[in-house]
Amino acid sequence: MTNHSEHAGATGEARITLRTAGELAEALPYLLGFRPEDCIVLVALYKGRFGGRVRLGIPDRTEDWQPVADQLARCLIGESVRREGKPDSVIAYLCQDPVRPRTGRQVMERLQPLAQFLRTACGVLDVPVTEALCLSGDHYWSYCCPRPDCCPPEGNAVAGPGTSVMAATAAYAGIQVRASEQEVKARLAPLVTALEPGQRRALDAAAMDIVPRMLDGEPRADVEAETLDLARLLLRRLGDAPRAADALEADVHDDALLAHDEAASLILGLQDRETRDRAAEWMEGDEAACALRLWRALARRCVGPYAEHAAAPLTLAGWVAWSLGDTVEADAALEMALGADPQYVFARLLNEARAGGLDPEPVRRSLRGRRADHEEDPDAVSPQSGDEEGDDSVGAAEAEQQSHEAVDDDAAAGAPEAVRPAATRDEDGPVSRAPSKHTVDPGVSRAARGLEAALRRRGERRTGAGTRPARAGS
Repeated sequence: MTNHSEHAGATGEARITLRTAGELAEALPYLLGFRPEDCIVLVALYKGRFGGRVRLGIPDRTEDWQPVADQLARCLIGESVRREGKPDSVIAYLCQDPVRPRTGRQVMERLQPLAQFLRTACGVLDVPVTEALCLSGDHYWSYCCPRPDCCPPEGNAVAGPGTSVMAATAAYAGIQVRASEQEVKARLAPLVTALEPGQRRALDAAAMDIVPRMLDGEPRADVEAETLDLARLLLRRLGDAPRAADALEADVHDDALLAHDEAASLILGLQDRETRDRAAEWMEGDEAACALRLWRALARRCVGPYAEHAAAPLTLAGWVAWSLGDTVEADAALEMALGADPQYVFARLLNEARAGGLDPEPVRRSLRGRRADHEEDPDAVSPQSGDEEGDDSVGAAEAEQQSHEAVDDDAAAGAPEAVRPAATRDEDGPVSRAPSKHTVDPGVSRAARGLEAALRRRGERRTGAGTRPARAGS
């Protein structure tokens, strides 16, 4: 088998050479950052070096397999050509655990046509699939075996966690592998504990307090200041608390540090886009780690009828995770944000940037500029209409119009979700009630400007949420 190499760490100091199908099977969780379930993964190869990769769930309907294979092949190879040139070959993985009474071998046999569709789709684009593996129930089978007896009927066992050179090198390099993508999403999902009823009552009370204040015309800057002051208080509280090593234990501890009314006020306050973008400035260093914990905890508190409100904290969690280099949690959080509100533009922009393989630095640079402006003039109030914007704002709404993909849900800048017109949607908000005017949000404009410019430079054509395969790494 051709040797394949992978750097184990951002610095590229450690290099691992994979020579067998078994080593390729074992390497997959380290490539993704988690143990994949029920999905297709394609990985590009360049002279034995791993390149880009794409991942998508295995369709339930077999009639969808061929079009999905074609889409994945075009996505991987097209993006690879744009970024690094045409790949030399592709490795395909089909990951699906057996459900009793089905065995791993039966899973492998059922997915064999899908493997062939993937090989054909890549071959049509003149990139061969040099290895296609089925991973099921801690065993693997190769669809490219030259001999019928290459894989035993029960499959070959995948090396256990921590028992190989790959595992040792990854541990040395600080590479963390989660049990599964579901483990990542569970940390962001709404509470289903005894805390839920109390949190729902607190959200009701916060809505009755904050929404009338906004409807009565109270300056939004006042609510923004209260929200950010509360967020800073909670960040300090989280930062001062000891951390548990176990993720579940750490989340339970963080939940205990947030009172119901504090979480509710912060969730409602973050529905304001300008406030949310100010909160996005906590993206680097020690404050970023605490901010990520806070956004996770707030996403967990968006229970019952307030599930749609989770789009704001989930987007913040996705952004901070991406800024910190955790692309696995970033992708999971942004996917969940778009699930909570498919029209949430900031999440869509970040999702596009991740799909395009962009660096988060343009967004960080923009947010650093906003933070410096606020620190220089704390009393400065962001303009509330498009006419008052300076030359530095190419907002999400304007960018969509320029690309002939106008979104007709761009509403008044800074207005919270509860004060927008009935049966309409704001650019980033759920259903709303009060009149609004078509304006550009300056906060989103500054945050989105670097993303939009970078995407245009890359020649990306913007698409709606959910139309791209998930990024398995970039």
